[in-house]
Amino acid sequence: MAEQKFYVVGGEYADTTFEHLANGGDPDIHGPFLERDAKDFWRSITGKTVDNAMIRYVLKAEEEINGPIYWVVGGEYADTTFKTPASGTAIEAYGPFEKGEALDVWRSITGKTVDYALVRYDIRERWGDR
Repeated sequence: MAEQKFYVVGGEYADTTFEHLANGGDPDIHGPFLERDAKDFWRSITGKTVDNAMIRYVLKAEEEINGPIYWVVGGEYADTTFKTPASGTAIEAYGPFEKGEALDVWRSITGKTVDYALVRYDIRERWGDR
C-alpha cells in the first residue's frame, strides 16, 4: 500500500480569516511529501514567517489538493432540529464542488427557500465520500 502524500499550502493572506490571499492569486503549494517530510517542511517555512501574522501554511492531504470536496446538502426537515427529513422526502446532495462553486450553489438554493422555516441547506466538506 502506497503511503499517503501531503502538501504544504498557504501564503500571505488579506486578513486573519485566512480565506483570501493578499495578492488575490493562488496559494503556494509545496510537495508532494510523505507525512513526516511535509511536517518538516511546514516547520521550516513557518519558522521563517513566524513574525508575520498574515502568513499561514497548512498541511493538506493529496486528495484535498487534487479535486473538489465540497457538497451542498439539505432539504425539507420534519422539525427545526434539522436532523430528520420530512415525511416522504430524502436529504438532497449536490456536488462535489470547489469551495467557491459550492457557495454559489448554496446561495442559489437558499435564496429560493428562504421563506420556508423547515428547509435548510449546508455546505459540507467530503460529505459524498462516505
